[in-house]
Amino acid sequence: KGESYAWARPSLHAKKLRDVELKAGSKAVRGQKGAAHAYNIKSHREEERRWVEQAEGAYARFVAGWNQRGPRKARTDAANEVRR
Repeated sequence: KGESYAWARPSLHAKKLRDVELKAGSKAVRGQKGAAHAYNIKSHREEERRWVEQAEGAYARFVAGWNQRGPRKARTDAANEVRR
């Protein structure tokens, strides 16, 4: 918790943040490339998209290898015994 999402697309995230800033009333800075500029470059967007697809595929393969387990069985030792 408190960490950024590991598989996020940085330029898309920067563009969304900048859009929110502009809607909130922040002034548009003309003539300078901001943090969201990379999203305007198609090859950069496609590269990020391929990277995320590869990461999602790796995650899907990782999750597919998990063992399915049922719910934990209740322990029946002396500490959990019902006393009469």
